[in-house]
Amino acid sequence: MYDLPAKFTYGVVRSYMAARAPAASAVPDEALRYPGHQHAAEWWLFKDLSRRGPRDRPVARVDDPAKADLFYVPFFSSLSLVVNPIRPATAAADASVVAEPVYSDVSTQEELLEWLERRPYWRRHRGKDHVFICQDPNALYKIVDRISNSVLLVSDFGRLRGEQASLVKDVILPYSHRINSFQGDIGVDSRPSLLFFMGNRYRKEGGKVRDLLFQVLQNEADIIIKHGAQSRESRRMATRGMHSSKFCLHPAGDTPSACRLFDALVSLCVPVIVSDYVELPFEDVIDYSNISIFVETSKAVQPGLLTSILRGISSERILEYQREIKKVKHYFEYEDPNGPVNEIWRQVSSKAPLIKLSINRDKRLVERGTNGTDCSCICSTPQELLLE
Repeated sequence: MYDLPAKFTYGVVRSYMAARAPAASAVPDEALRYPGHQHAAEWWLFKDLSRRGPRDRPVARVDDPAKADLFYVPFFSSLSLVVNPIRPATAAADASVVAEPVYSDVSTQEELLEWLERRPYWRRHRGKDHVFICQDPNALYKIVDRISNSVLLVSDFGRLRGEQASLVKDVILPYSHRINSFQGDIGVDSRPSLLFFMGNRYRKEGGKVRDLLFQVLQNEADIIIKHGAQSRESRRMATRGMHSSKFCLHPAGDTPSACRLFDALVSLCVPVIVSDYVELPFEDVIDYSNISIFVETSKAVQPGLLTSILRGISSERILEYQREIKKVKHYFEYEDPNGPVNEIWRQVSSKAPLIKLSINRDKRLVERGTNGTDCSCICSTPQELLLE
């Protein structure tokens, strides 16, 4: 892992805090805490590799870059994207003041790339053996074309082109859940609501689908479907709703920028995914058909069809879904030592043989006139990987 200048790690957290509560940012780096955010994976991975001493992980950090298989770039790219609040703190206090943003995500991205381009290990293979996390769909948008050779840790490919990202070279991550995990046992009687959804009725490309779903579901007696923006109170309501519902709706428009699916899973609320194009994390170890229900968009918006499907699922089948969710729930709990951090590193390590193959082939082949990713196989390796 690169020892980046602090402005790319703790400095991003400090800038985020300073834009909202300036006094809270006046603490040493080690006292800073990443804000409660669905993109906290970038913090968890950074802190994991920052720990020294024995470790039971698929990867190990090395101090000598010559010994590294891969190079992790721990820039907090998703937090950087939202450092400047929609309404700055000074403006909120005084409506007559228009505060100018003092932080530039675009400039920070450019400075990061300039810093890397001065490093010999970046120039050596044009970044092929480097790893970036860009979980927000717009993170690193300014430089993504120039780092597309690298391994990207993302939540979805929805806003990335085929020449920028693929399952062959990149890794799909789960979002950090935002509501409290359900601590009880499996059960149906304690969940009186059939289906729960709370969120924006209109959202990006999936807004039309969401609106149609609202129309066909909002008058059902045992279905809770509410329009609402994110807030502490809405999270409390979502916690109560997910913990007391058998199924939770995950409609088109949620991907790639919402953590609702993972909120549902840690709530033991069976996800109902209405989205024809979605990527999911860790599918080599998780069979999502055992823990989720997938419904084609064209069918879900037909009046009465979705509710008919859900009402036709027996209590025992719901319990079976919940049992399967409990088996894999740790993959979505970043606090779990055997959770997603471990699995992300395993997924990253599986890319190493293919990267090595590509690098070795590049040494002997005439440079080809393509910017695309040239991959002929997907390889995996069980041994521990070394990261600089």
